[in-house]
Amino acid sequence: MHLRDQAIIELLYGSGLRVSEVAQLDCQHILLAEGWVDVLGKGGKQRQVPLGQQSSLAIARYLPVRQAAAGECALFTNRRGTRISTRQIQNRLNQWALEHQSDRHLSPHMLRHSYASHLLQNAGNIRAVQELLGHSSLSTTQQYTKLDFDHLADIYDHTHPRAKRKQKDD
Repeated sequence: MHLRDQAIIELLYGSGLRVSEVAQLDCQHILLAEGWVDVLGKGGKQRQVPLGQQSSLAIARYLPVRQAAAGECALFTNRRGTRISTRQIQNRLNQWALEHQSDRHLSPHMLRHSYASHLLQNAGNIRAVQELLGHSSLSTTQQYTKLDFDHLADIYDHTHPRAKRKQKDD
């Protein structure tokens, strides 16, 4: 189960998927060679999301040991070989945090939020983040990607002409 859990964690953070989207994935939704995952999101909306290198590697390590009941197409399965539930994913994530001596509760949504925040901090393109997260409303994306003041101040200090001038005068 360790390889399965690692692949799930990598998808939650590396592709910003909702826990329900991860639980609904079938094997044919993962396009390892192309580096994409086909996702069925809220409201039945489909989107393609890039697979990061770590996600691809984790899934490639998991697939040979995946245990599935006859006819089961789910990517992530439980001990009985049937589709893993969202609650099982949440519990496994909490167990992983405990095993790694984390002092914080870890949720799938926290990983999704971190994905969105890191993308926005590094790319600054909120529309692209909106698309990757599968949000229909930009205001929803804005709630996920609130940047901390220190990061914004740092950007200002390094990019705004008056900030540079003020730094030189000090």
